[in-house]
Amino acid sequence: MLRNINAVLFDLDGSLVDSMWIWKDIDREYLGRFNIPLPEDLQSSIEGMSFSETAVYFKEHFPIPDSIEQMKSDWTQMARDKYLHEVPLKNDRFITYCANHDIRLGIATSNERSLVEGVLQSLGVSRYFTCIVTGCEVKRGKPSPDVYLEAARQCGVAPESCLVFEDIIPGIQAGKAANMKVCAVHDLYSLHQTREKQELADFYIYDYEDVMKLLDQTSAGN
Repeated sequence: MLRNINAVLFDLDGSLVDSMWIWKDIDREYLGRFNIPLPEDLQSSIEGMSFSETAVYFKEHFPIPDSIEQMKSDWTQMARDKYLHEVPLKNDRFITYCANHDIRLGIATSNERSLVEGVLQSLGVSRYFTCIVTGCEVKRGKPSPDVYLEAARQCGVAPESCLVFEDIIPGIQAGKAANMKVCAVHDLYSLHQTREKQELADFYIYDYEDVMKLLDQTSAGN
């Protein structure tokens, strides 16, 4: 998996940290402020969108008087405490392995920058990452490749030398469109998409310990 790989790029939510459960609750609470019920298909409709693209979607589909910037600010406030205190890292051994073997690390996410920076600092891993790129900082969000191509550029690595870890289909598609190897990550949020994720990605893991076991075996064999 890591052969000829010079950078590992992580999606954040559901891939690097266990946080997908937060957003359905936030969407329900936020829409409830305007007496709007949560549509059953909302999560799948906005999957992969940047914060800004999601806000535009809300403006176009719901009678919400607030501005796009106000919506984004409200969502950030609603999520901040959970990200700082309730969101766990999926694995830290793989992060330190990459750092110790001169493999650059980057984040390419649809989330909001301050939440990304906050959770990485809270989990004590921010020092390992060369870059953070959000969907709001590029022209198009996932499944377009923009966010991954920019992360590779900031890491100073060619796209074909990057390995992406993603938990949702639009993210997998984004990594593949960027000409990168992609490893799909098991997550309960996307459990119903497991087969499609396995078909689209180059690799599939249930846990980062799957990767570490292989790396440990390789080291032992040497």
